[in-house]
Amino acid sequence: MNTNLLSYIKRYINLTEQEITVLSEHVKIRTYLKGQYIVQQGEVCKYESFVISGCAKTFFIDTEGNEHVVMFAIENWWTADLGSFITQEPADYNVQCLEKTTVAQFSHESLELLYAQIPQLERFFRIIIQKAYVASQKRIVRNFSLTAKERYLNFRKQYRDIEQRVPQYLIASYLGITKQFLSKIRAELI
Repeated sequence: MNTNLLSYIKRYINLTEQEITVLSEHVKIRTYLKGQYIVQQGEVCKYESFVISGCAKTFFIDTEGNEHVVMFAIENWWTADLGSFITQEPADYNVQCLEKTTVAQFSHESLELLYAQIPQLERFFRIIIQKAYVASQKRIVRNFSLTAKERYLNFRKQYRDIEQRVPQYLIASYLGITKQFLSKIRAELI
């Protein structure tokens, strides 16, 4: 069992040693290389992934071929196409590694078994899904109500130190602005 994942889970629920053993039997640790996909648009998302190390982006490609970044996942964050994972229908989003990324993964089938064997895990995943939903709703409101500069400042607060790890054009995509406009905002802040 990965210690980062276990520490993260223990922030929300308590597990016995026996439950930790059962849990570890259902977790798969996998390393992806930079550029590899954890899930691709149109395929069913097979795993809910906890980032142990590295960085990934969640994005979709629109009908005109434009990439739209909706989320980044760094250490101690979760990533997946959650809608696809829950419904086991084709994914709307891609999750691609921006660095060599190691994740702890739970398959849909494993989670269902774990919920039956360790009922507290259902509570744990409910809590993190609720947090993800709230964050998503807040992001929607911010995108409609804040200026680009305010969105950028909020991004820097939410994703501390990520600017050194993620290309500027991806940050601009996440913010819904051009990379030139992002450069202008950054220049104003210096």
